[in-house]
Amino acid sequence: MEIEEPRKKPPEIQLGEDISTLSAHELEQRIARLEEEIARCREAVKARNLTRSAAENFFKR
Repeated sequence: MEIEEPRKKPPEIQLGEDISTLSAHELEQRIARLEEEIARCREAVKARNLTRSAAENFFKR
């Protein structure tokens, strides 16, 4: 029986790192990951705003 190795995460993106050595394909992948992260952050902001709004409405009563 063979033991499966845990999947490796893609390398973390460091903002401001040197991208001059990346290929066009690597840059496209980087952009896609950054766009996914932006969408995730926007959803988190939306959730927090909804929570805050609900709390404000509750305490206004």
